[in-house]
Amino acid sequence: MSQKNVNATNPKSTKRIAIILSNPTVSTTTGWPVGFWWSELTHPWLAFTEKGYEVEIFSVNGGRCEADAMSDPRDDSGYSSSDIISMGFISTPSLMHLVEETRSIDDLSIDSFDAIVVAGGQGPMFSFENATRLQAKFSAFYEAGKITAALCHGVAILAFARLSNGEFLAKGKTVTGFANVEEDFADEAVWNMGALPRDKHVMPWRIEDRMTEIGANYIQSGLWRGFAIRDGNLITGQQNFSGTETAQAVIAALGE
Repeated sequence: MSQKNVNATNPKSTKRIAIILSNPTVSTTTGWPVGFWWSELTHPWLAFTEKGYEVEIFSVNGGRCEADAMSDPRDDSGYSSSDIISMGFISTPSLMHLVEETRSIDDLSIDSFDAIVVAGGQGPMFSFENATRLQAKFSAFYEAGKITAALCHGVAILAFARLSNGEFLAKGKTVTGFANVEEDFADEAVWNMGALPRDKHVMPWRIEDRMTEIGANYIQSGLWRGFAIRDGNLITGQQNFSGTETAQAVIAALGE
């Protein structure tokens, strides 16, 4: 059993991490129900809890969250069949309860957490533009000097989050997120399935393009390679294979 990890600024408390999931929504491009991606919750969860951190799960509206089907190891597509970490989480009723009854972002106290991590999945691309409370909370974490992280399509939050001076939080920062080469790969796969005509795309816009447009320095490490980057107290992870790397960057930033 791992030992509790003592917070250097408060020796009597452990470090606390808030993981944010997108609430269920519907893709405006495919018509599919979309949500969060399992590995972007479960892999960071494992890394954090193995360090003895306390982790709580939030969503914009609270309540039940649902994952993108292909992120489920039990899905007929077999896409995530090797993800035994997610399978273990899904098979543990007490952990599944946390996903079925997430706390609202309104209940998230900045003073009570050392870091915030926004998980991806397809849901953020269709719901974060109007998630003004999450945008404000994410920026407030950053301006409070707390570790502020986003992963994969969760980096969509940076397309909208602004600082108190009105500037985009990501402007001038080095960031990563779901890459154009990965969007191309996903589009091709869906086209080959016959689920979309070739003049349509899975995503309504692209992380890499939007980050460049708002003045961020976007970088990536190649197709489906696990990767995370830290710029000050902002941490971003490239895609669904980067959950552990993102968590490790957060842990290092917290002084571990």
